[in-house]
Amino acid sequence: MEQYNYNDNAKEKGLSNHKEITTFGFHFWSSCFSEWLNNNLLLDFIMGLWDLFVTASVPILNVLLVAIVGAFLATNHIGILGEETRKHLNNVVFYAFNPALEATNMARTITMESMALLWFMPLNLLLNFIIGSMLAWILIHIAKAPTRLRAVIFATCSAGNVGNLLLVLIPAMCKEKGSTLGPPDVCHTYALAYACLSMATCTVLQWSYVFNIVRISSTSIKHKMNHEHTLEENISLLPKSCTNEMVIPLNKFERLLMKFSRAIDLKKLFAPSTIGVIIGFIIGVVPQIRKVMIGENAPLRPIHDSATLLGKGAIPSLILMMGGNLTKGLRGSEIKFSLIIGVLLIRYMALPLLGIAIVKGAIHLGIVHSDPLYQFTLLMQYAVPPAMNITSMIQMFDAGVGELAVIFLWAYAVAAVTLTLWSTLFLWLVS
Repeated sequence: MEQYNYNDNAKEKGLSNHKEITTFGFHFWSSCFSEWLNNNLLLDFIMGLWDLFVTASVPILNVLLVAIVGAFLATNHIGILGEETRKHLNNVVFYAFNPALEATNMARTITMESMALLWFMPLNLLLNFIIGSMLAWILIHIAKAPTRLRAVIFATCSAGNVGNLLLVLIPAMCKEKGSTLGPPDVCHTYALAYACLSMATCTVLQWSYVFNIVRISSTSIKHKMNHEHTLEENISLLPKSCTNEMVIPLNKFERLLMKFSRAIDLKKLFAPSTIGVIIGFIIGVVPQIRKVMIGENAPLRPIHDSATLLGKGAIPSLILMMGGNLTKGLRGSEIKFSLIIGVLLIRYMALPLLGIAIVKGAIHLGIVHSDPLYQFTLLMQYAVPPAMNITSMIQMFDAGVGELAVIFLWAYAVAAVTLTLWSTLFLWLVS
């Protein structure tokens, strides 16, 4: 009986010690946690992340709201911004608003010294387009995409909206309170210059690299079918002794014809936007012209001011047209949903992650200078939805216009979320 009481006392003492140790550990960790909170480390981190999220989301929300207005005006019930109206407005933007905007901003901000620092941007865009087309090739073979949709997949994966959309978003982010991109006025000016240079480079790549990929992808099968049909008719008219001798030369001639018939459309390559950038570049880098055109005492300042006023119509017009064009996707098509998911994963997952690796690698090697705004622009080039100029290319070759509209509708709907998240991460990376 005494032994039993001794064991009970021992157990009670052990439980008491265990409770004391547990209580001590709880108080120790709670005191450490409270001290961490008192130092505002976690709170500062959360608030800083929230400020970046708000900074990134407000401009995207603004674009989304204006695009909704454009989509509403383009509906059949309203009919103000119909297809014909959008074509005329697109011509005004293409030939007047965009060139004026790009020329004035390039002239105001670009010099020979700044161009020496910005040389990596065209290379970054070229890598973007090449990687996108390689990923598109992989998607086509994995998803077994129909031949008639290969041009659409190549175009949507390789060409991003690195011109018009960046022209809207990045300057708007400079004006937000929590922006880490520099003083608002300076940031806004240089953001427009970076976006204009991005737009000019994108224009050249779209109408040289992407245009020829779309043309080859959309016409190769038709050409092959027409050639086989014509070849069979011609061979049937020849004697049998000549048949074997004629097939090989015709095949060689076909290869040579296919190689040399892919000439670049110089008219599209030197679009008005590209010409505007060239004019702005000349004004910016030539001191004599710059002094005459830019500055409070410049004798030809009214010309620059008038062009600046004209260029301000570009951004709202572009967003309204973008919203109107997305209404085409509401009609639907027969495209497989797996292809849509594949395009979205390439544009909003694979390319941004690879872009972070490329830009951070360039920064580590000293290729890219330590300008947060410039680094942010380079990163954003990998996270944008497909370029709107693809529509005219696909319409030109009749290579899946309805399917492209559905992809655009999904891509820009998802971009409202992904652009906000990636912008928040990019702002944190460059801050």
